Amino acid sequence: MSTTVTKYPISALPLPPRKKLLIHNLTPDTHTPSFAGFKELLQTSPSLQRRARILAPQSHFSHVLPFPTAFPYDIRPENPDEKIEDEEGMIEDWLRAREALHERATSTRSDITVPLRKLYPNPAKRDHRLDLIGISESGLRDCLPTLDVGDAIELLGTPSLSQPGEEETEKRVEMDDDVAVRQELVEVLGGHAVLMTDENAEVPFAPWSLRYSGHQFGTWAGQLGDGRAISIHVTPHPSEPDTSYELQIKGGGRTPFSRSADGLAVLRSSIREYLGAEAMNALRIPTTRSLSIVSLPTVRVLREREETASVVTRVAPSFIRIGNFEALNPPAQMFFLGGGQQSGDFEALRILGEWVTDHVVRVERAEGGAWGKELVLEVARRNAKMAAGWQAYGFMHGVINTDNVSILGLTIDYGPYAFMDVFDPLHICNHSDDEGRYAYRNQPTMVLFALRAFLNALAPLIGAEVELGGKAVSAGWAKDASEEKIGEWREKGIEHVNEELQILFQSVCGLEYRLLMSKDVQQRLGFRHPSEDDEATLVRPFLDLLHDQRLDFHLSFRHLTTFRTAILSDDSALDKFVETLFSYSSNPEFIQRDTSRKAWADWFKAFAGRVEGEEAEWEAETGDGLSWEDRREKEAKKYNPRFVLRQWVLEEVIKKVEGDLDSGKRILSKVMQMACEPFEAWGAEGDERSKAELDPEVWEERRLCGTGDKKMLGFQCSCSS
Repeated sequence: MSTTVTKYPISALPLPPRKKLLIHNLTPDTHTPSFAGFKELLQTSPSLQRRARILAPQSHFSHVLPFPTAFPYDIRPENPDEKIEDEEGMIEDWLRAREALHERATSTRSDITVPLRKLYPNPAKRDHRLDLIGISESGLRDCLPTLDVGDAIELLGTPSLSQPGEEETEKRVEMDDDVAVRQELVEVLGGHAVLMTDENAEVPFAPWSLRYSGHQFGTWAGQLGDGRAISIHVTPHPSEPDTSYELQIKGGGRTPFSRSADGLAVLRSSIREYLGAEAMNALRIPTTRSLSIVSLPTVRVLREREETASVVTRVAPSFIRIGNFEALNPPAQMFFLGGGQQSGDFEALRILGEWVTDHVVRVERAEGGAWGKELVLEVARRNAKMAAGWQAYGFMHGVINTDNVSILGLTIDYGPYAFMDVFDPLHICNHSDDEGRYAYRNQPTMVLFALRAFLNALAPLIGAEVELGGKAVSAGWAKDASEEKIGEWREKGIEHVNEELQILFQSVCGLEYRLLMSKDVQQRLGFRHPSEDDEATLVRPFLDLLHDQRLDFHLSFRHLTTFRTAILSDDSALDKFVETLFSYSSNPEFIQRDTSRKAWADWFKAFAGRVEGEEAEWEAETGDGLSWEDRREKEAKKYNPRFVLRQWVLEEVIKKVEGDLDSGKRILSKVMQMACEPFEAWGAEGDERSKAELDPEVWEERRLCGTGDKKMLGFQCSCSS
């Protein structure tokens, strides 16, 4: 099969039709009420993009240009001896001179009906160094297959990911050369250049940041919003015209939602998100995706120490979260940071909800039919599956605040995340989480907490729909409603959905977890058919043994794929198999071996019974020359990772990139390759040759598949990024 894919420079990627572009269906900030209004603001009051402020209650977003510049801004008159008579005017002049307002020619084609203008800052005023240090080939392939990255492809370091039998040819939209394509890409993804259209274009487009609120560590925090994230482009997928992908840069500078922060991201946090999202995708856990990481080595950022800035580009069909809905109907009598009661807007709630229902989550409903309840339940289904994936693969998010929970059920906002080392249900990966609110064991409960916050935000609307007999509310539905009536609707909405929400979440999450752990050869224990008894008789006892003996979560699962039923009748073989498990302990010297061997022998007896019960089906599959147990091992290894993106690996990559960019790029590329193919037999798995006998690259792969220095086990990160 042969396909031809037309590759476009980023400035020539097409926009979706106006009716499918998210931002045209939502309500803008009153300071940028239209595209023309935003252009005027850039010329007259650019500081309104950079000043923290509470948006009007009806607003869903604010247009804003990237501005990755050290903050506080060093604003001073060009002539030091000049007397400052208009301080506000000087600030506006200083910012205006550095905004991306100067147009350069873009690559255009006759079949692109909405050409994007490419705007740059004055190089004499803002000229940061930009280093592209990574591009995710898997993110590019899956989400943006038509994006031309020029000669940046050399940085990928990964083999072709095309499906067997497929041949792909490229037809490229020409610029001057590959270098020009890459240069434009780096400038846009680094927040230096901006893509916009004219205000009279058929589909006017300018970057934006979303407004949202949320509960942080269980406490209402008022307006939050995209304080350093800016959506810079959105383009339809060529083979899925109803699906568009947003390109969002993280670390692009201050927005109206930055509060007291600088809007920037540091290199270490960008590396963590860049690698983490693609590692999660490779484990088949729903997630936002990574596209690129650009270092800004001349932009200094102050966190616990002085660091350098960087910009990571992430991709998703939508970045809307539960917090977007909470902002429009905040908890009663709650006050935002800075003073005063925060008010919502029920009409804005309806507008956002209808759009998300029909075009983002895509809940089927009759024309004019109610959507509130079904939206809540569908969002719950998606997040339940996501949470089950977290638990099955030992992933810990670290900060499951309601503003970090996606409407699409995607893992989003990679901060102090971690993959489990030694199995510990109470492990806390975020050292800011003193009370263990987001510990591994608590994650499903915390996702359910966020879903209840979602229900609370939509409850009045759901109650009104119940009263309408299953019809959707119409424009202005709550305009004349009294507080008493709103309260009545709220109670009715919660009563109508709450119990079903909880039951659905728990059942879907529980079922998905059981399937991930024990259904099919495609899952962790490698059974062809699920059994209702598996969790009680095999999964939980297995995890208990891991916990009691402080065994490594992932190495133990991988080792289990090599189990053969014959070892139960061979004491030396069983001892050797169990001793390998003991070697995965963080404290092997404290294991009571006689007692532990007995416990493992009992467990393996039950496990062997389940495995042997499916022997006939394995034997029926012929033609590969493998025994049924070899066949089972081969298939089971496809779902038990050999490589895990552990904390020690992340810290080593960060240190090397920060220390030497050229060598750092190489290890970043290698780790990305391994993270995208975690089930491969990296490091000549099973080969017992020594370091001296192996190729250095193979030995390095083997090292990266290990547990690292013991002092890194259970390493905790901070939220600071």
